[in-house]
Amino acid sequence: MSSDSTHGHRFMIPKTSAPPPLPPHEKERLIRDLVQQFNEIDATLVAHYYTDTIVQELAEACGGFIGDSLEMARFGAQTDAGVIIVAGVRFMGETAKILSPEKRVFMPTLDATCSLDLGCPVDDFAAYCDKHPDRTIVVYANTSAAVKARADWVVTSSIAVDVVKHLHAGGEKILWAPDQYLGTYIRNETGADMKIWTGSCVVHEEFKADELKEMKQRFPDAAVLVHPESPAPVIALADVVGSTTQLLNASKQLPNPLFIVATDKAIFYKMKQASPDKAFYEAPTAGEGATCLSCAHCPWMAMNTIDNLKKVLNALAGGASEAHLTDFEIIIDADLAAKAIIPLNRMVNFSSRQRQK
Repeated sequence: MSSDSTHGHRFMIPKTSAPPPLPPHEKERLIRDLVQQFNEIDATLVAHYYTDTIVQELAEACGGFIGDSLEMARFGAQTDAGVIIVAGVRFMGETAKILSPEKRVFMPTLDATCSLDLGCPVDDFAAYCDKHPDRTIVVYANTSAAVKARADWVVTSSIAVDVVKHLHAGGEKILWAPDQYLGTYIRNETGADMKIWTGSCVVHEEFKADELKEMKQRFPDAAVLVHPESPAPVIALADVVGSTTQLLNASKQLPNPLFIVATDKAIFYKMKQASPDKAFYEAPTAGEGATCLSCAHCPWMAMNTIDNLKKVLNALAGGASEAHLTDFEIIIDADLAAKAIIPLNRMVNFSSRQRQK
């Protein structure tokens, strides 16, 4: 494992490697067998765009869902399935459970977390909030349930700018956490008075502006798509800045034959699926100061392997003891969930109103 830190908090980054691709006939048989298991236990699979291709293929095959964190939460709340398996990182599983308390929520591994979550411990964050009681607390979805419970609003990158614009128009001052780059982008876009926590995403922080400039020169017909968790000099080179879903939509709508993409490269599965005649390249992570802790793929998302999915499915299908199922199940204290659902509902309701406009 490698170590990193945000806001002075050190944590370990897991070392992961992609499994070798399966021959097509083996993959088809594997997916078919796993779909049967999902059907037998009345479960659905909700996967993030940043999970590996085969996990996204399985989600499609079993009638599940692939999307960003807001869309995943919405789907989990609406599905008729009694069991939700979340392939993503832990805050996504927690959000699904808070919004669907009557359903059981499992993950392929509870160790899949997020550098933004790890870099914003609730005790330190609560102390920071206490120093600024006059501010409205807006936290990114990439945070623990406990941090959400301390917030007034939860947002995803798809609605963050609009929410802060709304609050700023009402004269509110903002305390933002945890991603400093997204927070700075929002402040630049809205003009809001914002105090910003200094966390960062190990994937997006590694994109390098100087090398991206050189790549743009080599590929003058390329459009540059950038997630706003990236550093400001990288954002400044973008043709489109947006959430994963917004970047995916841009890749469909723009006429460019080539795209340079500054977000997790696992999103290429859906981009290529939607636009098979277009080419997609990773934005550069090499260059001065490069460490390649992620190499454009979240090491915690990569923990959502097919083998780990098999483990949770086998545990559910085999009637494993309740004690054993806790190795995979998201459990949240009822009092904590009651607090966290308030800002989460604000997020969901605000998003629904935006969609209706």
